[in-house]
Amino acid sequence: MPIRYFIKQWLMPPGLLLLLLLGAWWLRKRRPRLALACFVAGLGGFWLMSLPLVVEQVARQLETEPPLSVQAWSGLAGRADAIVVLGAGRERGDLAWGGQDQPTGTALERMRFAAQLAKASGLPVLTSGGLHYGTPPSEARLMADRLRDDFGVVVKWQEEGSRTTWENAQMSAAVLQPLGIRRVVVVTQAWHMQRSRWSFEQAGFEVVPGPVGFLGQDHGRPFAGLLPDNRAIWQSGQLLNEVAGLVGYRLFY
Repeated sequence: MPIRYFIKQWLMPPGLLLLLLLGAWWLRKRRPRLALACFVAGLGGFWLMSLPLVVEQVARQLETEPPLSVQAWSGLAGRADAIVVLGAGRERGDLAWGGQDQPTGTALERMRFAAQLAKASGLPVLTSGGLHYGTPPSEARLMADRLRDDFGVVVKWQEEGSRTTWENAQMSAAVLQPLGIRRVVVVTQAWHMQRSRWSFEQAGFEVVPGPVGFLGQDHGRPFAGLLPDNRAIWQSGQLLNEVAGLVGYRLFY
């Protein structure tokens, strides 16, 4: 896993863009034209990744599932048998919590929405996510603890072995389908929902999408989103990773 992660970080932006800039410096005397091309590609890539407008436009292509209307929450029990919340990493040793690991902000966004769906519909909840950094507790356990303590929702099942979206689906199926549960509400980021829905359908589920955190809309950024924003770089990285995941899943699964 560490080797695969290391390679992935350099093959995907912004790591790839840094390699282009390093290549431009290395080739500046021997191959000036190639060096210029690498410099323009690297710097231009960073500039595009920093623009909120680019984030918005790319996200619109990924966020194909509409949001669940508030009016539909209470009726979910007629459309599904359980709610599945997908993990989104963890923060290690948060000093504000006595050095205990905590779910990331993205995971908390999913958990908050799942908690509201569970309270409105009465559906049971499964948290899905394995060991992050290879050490316990699992993402599923962290989410279950916080759902109970912070949102008043008791999680019925914890799937603690998965490391990818595909494994989220396969291992959730191993828990739920022997119980006769084949209709699930999947809660994850809107830009991650395409791949999640496909993975869960491949695992034999009927999926009701529960997307959160939409990025493909006008968030009222100054100057129409054409000014660089440091948060946009992180968001662009997430979206590009998702595009690669969509392509890779259909090729390898």
